[in-house]
Amino acid sequence: MRNAPFGSNGPEVGVIGLGCMGMTFAYDVHNRDDEKSVGVIRQALDLGVTLIDTADIYGPFTNEEVVGAALDGPYRERAFLATKVGVVPGGMGQAADRDGRPEHVRRSIDESLRRLRTDHVDLYQLHRVDPAVPIEETWGALAEAVQAGKARRIGLSEVSVEEIKRAQAVHPVASVQTELSLWTRDVLAEVLPYTEEQGIAFLPYSPLGRGFLTGSISSFDELPADDYRRRMPRFQQDALKANLELVGRVGAVAERIGATPAQVALAWVLAQGRYVFPIPGTKTPRYLVDNAGAAEVELSAADLAELDALPEAAGGRF
Repeated sequence: MRNAPFGSNGPEVGVIGLGCMGMTFAYDVHNRDDEKSVGVIRQALDLGVTLIDTADIYGPFTNEEVVGAALDGPYRERAFLATKVGVVPGGMGQAADRDGRPEHVRRSIDESLRRLRTDHVDLYQLHRVDPAVPIEETWGALAEAVQAGKARRIGLSEVSVEEIKRAQAVHPVASVQTELSLWTRDVLAEVLPYTEEQGIAFLPYSPLGRGFLTGSISSFDELPADDYRRRMPRFQQDALKANLELVGRVGAVAERIGATPAQVALAWVLAQGRYVFPIPGTKTPRYLVDNAGAAEVELSAADLAELDALPEAAGGRF
């Protein structure tokens, strides 16, 4: 795995990361296998996938526990460990509410460190801005975690350029995490250009369109009964059928260059900036290897132009 600096002032990390959410949350949760997930995280480190991303709300709380078990002992120093705060459980354990109060941030970092079995995280992120709390107050509490040595750096998720600027006025922003893929390209207009200009790392989540761009999903009925994608507009039958055109065209590029559709989709994301670190999620060893291989896939200017010309996805993000 090739490495790149995590922003203009950051350490070197593998250009492909690992999103851990699906190991305990949202995707087919009845087939959860913590032992297998621990193995996948450790295999990721062996492949050079050093950026490991989780959040306290995933589970809730159980995802950090699995990551903590995987990184216990000698594995911790090999990982660039990232977690998040700011989204809290609603009814039936679903992520529903935001809590950006400084006291919540201060309490949550200690709880996350306990579950993660470490004395610090490499990146502590504000999962979502709480509209009831000025971002300056929430960000100030995250900055306290840096000052206390509990976090090496702090980042934002799903924010506007204006919100990034407001946070920067309080403490440096190390990263921004937002959805980016061949079927979700909104951030290319303003947010990603701004992070590039500022030397801020950008972490695209769902860079494979929640698995859809891999070509492994061809109908709504293939989704497990407990899978939250069943509630998402792009996976409803009519939208899904329309979106299969995207998958077909990505697959055509992949066949032409001798790669997999997942690798082509990830290589396109990597090509969007110097400090872009996609964090595809998986709990399957062979998909992990496939994703890591995207770091070595080179897309030509013609390939990129063909992918840039793909139509917008049918259906909203959420």
